[in-house]
Amino acid sequence: MPARVSVVIVTWNGRGLLERFLPSVLSTDYPDLEVIVADNGSDDGTAGWLADAHPEVTVVRHPENLLFAAGNNRALAAATGELVCFLNNDVEVPPGWLGPLAAAFDEPGVVAVQPKLLQHGDRQRFEYAGASGGFLDAYGYPFTRGRLFDTLEADRGQYDDARDVFWATGAALVVRRDAFEAAGGFDESFGMHMEEIDLCWRLQRRGGRIRVEPASEVYHLGGASLPRGDARKMFYNVRNGLVMLAKNLPPAQAKRALRARRVLDAVAAARAWAGGSRAEASAIRRARREARARIAQVPPPDDLVPVLPPYRGSVVLDYFGRGRRRFSDLTGWRAETGR
Repeated sequence: MPARVSVVIVTWNGRGLLERFLPSVLSTDYPDLEVIVADNGSDDGTAGWLADAHPEVTVVRHPENLLFAAGNNRALAAATGELVCFLNNDVEVPPGWLGPLAAAFDEPGVVAVQPKLLQHGDRQRFEYAGASGGFLDAYGYPFTRGRLFDTLEADRGQYDDARDVFWATGAALVVRRDAFEAAGGFDESFGMHMEEIDLCWRLQRRGGRIRVEPASEVYHLGGASLPRGDARKMFYNVRNGLVMLAKNLPPAQAKRALRARRVLDAVAAARAWAGGSRAEASAIRRARREARARIAQVPPPDDLVPVLPPYRGSVVLDYFGRGRRRFSDLTGWRAETGR
């Protein structure tokens, strides 16, 4: 029998998105599926509309906007699946999307899987949030097969191989529930952004494998929580990325990475200021201040297996300094990782 899957969708004042995208989720061709919508204190009638239009959906009503991490964690009590799929409310799925993802867990040690993410408005091009599986460089900058910074490749089948990756996107993330709970779930202090990378890192440190299964593809609208270019997105990404490094790297490597990030973040802030984005430059400075305070509270190293980012170089220097625009252009991989 296939594993039972609980699809959890967090939403905040996203009734319009649910009206548009939830029907595709409910049309999923999978034999054992439940759909849970976690409503983060919406005031747009989401809960009432769901009760009337889709009584088959379980609604978890949070009293306030708990953001992505806590909104998902606290909805899990309503889930009954062995596998949990955290799905954004702006993702359209074809009927057969879930079967290949569930089947990926038949491989030993697999604890998390993502599909291939394509743009909702251009299904021949990879989508920013996850493309065909995520990686991390030595300084905590994420990138994906199909997207380096703002360069999104056309999907020509070049990343259609199912393989282990470093992180799987939170826009469509399937995890073993027992592994998720054993790892402590999403770090609620992150709020949103980078929380799935931190989770995947912790899962690997517990011996788990993270996979991408491009035989499943979904279509992501993107920007539903915070649009690209919003200074708050920069704030969350910088703050949470720095805390993530301190949490997961061995102390010596963390010290080196955080020292390098001081320089890289200063350059990014100066570049934003010079380009007229003073709000973004300010967000970087605020993020660093808050990250310092949080890093001071990071507990001592635990006894989990050290896992280093698979890319030993700087994707920032590769992209902005060396003009490498595609994933296939990158050459700084650790020998044991490859690509």
